[in-house]
Amino acid sequence: MNWTVIQQALPVFAKGFELTLWLSLIGIVGSIIVGVLASLIQYFKIPVLSQITTAYVELGRNTPLLIQLFFLYYAFPVIGLKMSAEVCGIVGLIFLGGAYMAEGFTGGFNGVTESQISSGKALGMTNMQLARYVVFPQGFALSMPALTANIIFLIKETSIFSVIAIPELTNTALDLIGMYYRSNEYLFMLVVAYAIILIPIILLLTWLERRVRYGAFGD
Repeated sequence: MNWTVIQQALPVFAKGFELTLWLSLIGIVGSIIVGVLASLIQYFKIPVLSQITTAYVELGRNTPLLIQLFFLYYAFPVIGLKMSAEVCGIVGLIFLGGAYMAEGFTGGFNGVTESQISSGKALGMTNMQLARYVVFPQGFALSMPALTANIIFLIKETSIFSVIAIPELTNTALDLIGMYYRSNEYLFMLVVAYAIILIPIILLLTWLERRVRYGAFGD
């Protein structure tokens, strides 16, 4: 292990680190928004939209991100829809993540008791009001374990972006290995970089999960 090699590669890895964080953040936020909307559509069984959402969730969960990225990056330009590699990566991550988030939120929303829904309807609440004041607050707390797992999963999935030449952490490490043949040093830096990202996020989400569940259920 040559520490001089590691020191020299730090500026390059810093750029890959920053890009990985940025792509992950946009992808996770977009996935949560898509997931919440999709799960609420399924929960309230909105005609036509619920069938479309179900098809989307099944397609998103049952196709690899690698294939989705290839389709976005290579197939879309054929029909005139050309996107940069970064945009393709974000769209692919949101497409994949939204499907997984939808399943997680659906499980949480289904945990809300039917008696509370019936009570809300008896009070004259619309579906929008039920979603805002009854289903979402309680369902979100129940969905926290799935949300935590999906966020971690999506951050790790950014490593797939290397196949479309996005210079994130994995692509940076592979490029340096190809140029200088120092596998041990660059792979070590890759592992450390992902650990720096993931460990604090895991600790934060675990703490948040406990706080949310304590606030909702008092245990």
